[in-house]
Amino acid sequence: MAEKIGFVGVGRMGSNMARRLKECGYPIAGVYDVNTAAAQSLAQELGCEPCADLRQVTKLSDVIITVVSDDKAMKKIYTGGLLSRSKGKLFINCATITPSVHVWVEGKAEKAGAQSLEACMASSITQAREGTLYLMLGGKPEVFERAKPILEKLSASMRYVGPAGKAAEVKALVNMVMNINTAALAEGLGLGAALGLDLTMLREVFSQTGANSRVLQTDGEDMQNREHSCFFSAAHAAKDSGIALKLSKQAGLNLPLAAATRKQYDRMVKEGLGELDKSGIAELTFTGRHQK
Repeated sequence: MAEKIGFVGVGRMGSNMARRLKECGYPIAGVYDVNTAAAQSLAQELGCEPCADLRQVTKLSDVIITVVSDDKAMKKIYTGGLLSRSKGKLFINCATITPSVHVWVEGKAEKAGAQSLEACMASSITQAREGTLYLMLGGKPEVFERAKPILEKLSASMRYVGPAGKAAEVKALVNMVMNINTAALAEGLGLGAALGLDLTMLREVFSQTGANSRVLQTDGEDMQNREHSCFFSAAHAAKDSGIALKLSKQAGLNLPLAAATRKQYDRMVKEGLGELDKSGIAELTFTGRHQK
């Protein structure tokens, strides 16, 4: 029989991962979210229990997948009952958080007789729903092997990086570079618009030259059309750039582009634009938009 799965955090990503695993034949035993309405709605859809207590998720499940927002939320669930009677359980943690917190979680889980694996995601909502995520995994090799059958249903590609914390380091760098690319594209298109250039033509030229990037494919047209429906929020971009800058400080490196990009995303949050997609950074660069 397939292992019973529980979810802690059923926002944009967690809910679609749960739907995907349900379709693949895994029984979803229970879901928990601080947004109780979201948990209740998904539970009704999937025919599982909406858990009001973290202990209940663990009790009902063999494998618990966590998809929370930040370090504070991660520490709160792991000190708030999630590890209660968790011997033999497997925790797969998908949030983009500080690497040291993943190491801390692994230690807490092992002390409780459980296993923990970090499964950092480099994809978005559509990929979560379709089971085509790109996953970076960190933890003990035997834990990765145990989790592999589930991870294969969620991903099109996965990479085991190494011990706890290492996948999170890679993910921090992925998002740091992505955020820099996004900010750079917004400035290029913003200047192009100010010069009166045709932006559709400009994006096509970018795509055929050294200005090409994955971000151009995913965000360029949205920046031009001011379509910023959220797949990866500006608030998360600010947080993730902050994680990378913290790592750079620990390594004794100065990263001026990463620092400047974080300031832009911090500004978006401050001005009430944090829940826009990261492409919304274009609102800070195009003449006549949100510029101040």
